[in-house]
Amino acid sequence: MASKLFLIVLLCASASLYESLLGQDRPNVVLIMVDDMGFADLGCYGGEIETPNIDRLAAGGVRFSNFTNGARCCPTRASLLTGLHPHQTGIGHMTSSPQRQRPAKPEPYQGYLNRRCATIGELLRPAGYSTLMAGKWHLGFHQEDRWPRQRGFDRYYGCIPGATRFFHPEHPRGMTLDNTPIESPESTTEEAFYTTDAFTDYAIQFVIEATSTPDKPFFLYLAYTAPHWPLQAFEDDIAKYRGKYKIGWDKLRERRYRRQIEFGLIKPEWKLSPRPDKVPAWDSLDEKKQDEMDLKMAVYAAMVDRVDQNIGKLIATLEERKLFEDTLILFLSDNGACHEGGILGRGEFFNIEKRNQQGANSYGQAWANAGSTPFRLYKSNAHQGGSATPFIAHWPKGIAPRQEWQDTPAHITDVVPTLLELAGATYPKTMHGNALHVIEGKSLVPAFAGKPIKRDRPLCLEHQGNAFVRDGDWKLVGKGHIRQGQGDNDTGWEIFDRGWELYNLATDRTELNDLIDTHPEKRDALIKAWNTWAHRVGVLPKKS
Repeated sequence: MASKLFLIVLLCASASLYESLLGQDRPNVVLIMVDDMGFADLGCYGGEIETPNIDRLAAGGVRFSNFTNGARCCPTRASLLTGLHPHQTGIGHMTSSPQRQRPAKPEPYQGYLNRRCATIGELLRPAGYSTLMAGKWHLGFHQEDRWPRQRGFDRYYGCIPGATRFFHPEHPRGMTLDNTPIESPESTTEEAFYTTDAFTDYAIQFVIEATSTPDKPFFLYLAYTAPHWPLQAFEDDIAKYRGKYKIGWDKLRERRYRRQIEFGLIKPEWKLSPRPDKVPAWDSLDEKKQDEMDLKMAVYAAMVDRVDQNIGKLIATLEERKLFEDTLILFLSDNGACHEGGILGRGEFFNIEKRNQQGANSYGQAWANAGSTPFRLYKSNAHQGGSATPFIAHWPKGIAPRQEWQDTPAHITDVVPTLLELAGATYPKTMHGNALHVIEGKSLVPAFAGKPIKRDRPLCLEHQGNAFVRDGDWKLVGKGHIRQGQGDNDTGWEIFDRGWELYNLATDRTELNDLIDTHPEKRDALIKAWNTWAHRVGVLPKKS
């Protein structure tokens, strides 16, 4: 009887919280995205890197354990800002590089946002929001009508094409203020120019300007390039971590895994994925190589640390201006840990001057495997190591802190409908004379109150032939290329190379026990669901 009474009280409390959420005044919104950060790098997600400000947001809000991004930088950004799958926006693969415009392609792969999608800036501005952005755009470069100011943002400062050097950005990967490229960006602090600092300081300036108008809420999209390569950080930040990684990636993964279990993020029955065959055991490296690899990871950790410092600066500004209580802050990463640059990374690290002038130095697959703890694989892959991200929602006036992890599956396309609901904004059928795709995601507002997200179809992803379809606890995932089925029994698109794998994430979140041969009915149903989705959103097979 007592347990039933407790359940009734709990359900009433949840319903009351949900109703109060919807009854709040429209919040300001700060959407923070980091670049190439692994699932296990934050302190609150099991990591040892010092992230007290992000941890504070996590402790005072809701932490999601089952959130999926788009597995790669620009496809994720396209979905984040539109609520659509990347193919529907024109970014089914990547954007064109600054050096050259890609030849004409089918619209799903044209490499910049099309006009059949609307950005969250374009959606919130008519609802009375000031729309602000600082950081990495990466959604179209070669023509000005593809830039942030032309896609719904009142103010912009950052790098339009994507990744850039942190201390010495230069054309074409330099800084742009609104629509004006800056030839020699000046430091916004007493230290050297550093993009993470500059993005934050311009964001703060934009917020101060926007809030000078009473009763006008703001939306800020703060898209850091850190900790994406090139790995470059201030020496005092690096010194905090120098020597801490001489334990090596094997012991680091074990420590992070144990912390994740202690935090309740990972269930003990979900086994830690093994070290990849190509990654050497740490103890097999000589002392000189271990010292080099320790430095690489220390630089990476310093970059994450600096992001956290800057988030602290932003929070302090919101508190000083009495905006913090009324502001919804969302935090996530665009993909999993980045393995690019070989097994042990690339570039110069011991020569500080050279390191800070390089454009692609990285820490490599061995450390990325630690970043993905407890999962396997990395950025670009549809497995958990490539597509699982921390996701934190903090809003003192609208979200009660929750000790429990929110484990309902959530997706990158859910952010836009969430913000539209909280802002009281509508999603139009047309914009700029074009019919818009129907929004794909679901509002996360119920999840903020501990409720599940009800979906009427599975979650799907595709990037460079890496693909998944998830229905409840079941996940079908493929790694390879896409081709079109052949013959009389054509089933649509197919994954080939390594083929499909099938996992029950309830018992095997780390995707180690492939059930593809023992559950043929589930396999076939999910393949059919993925084919239906792929045709609908514009996934195309790779040409031979």
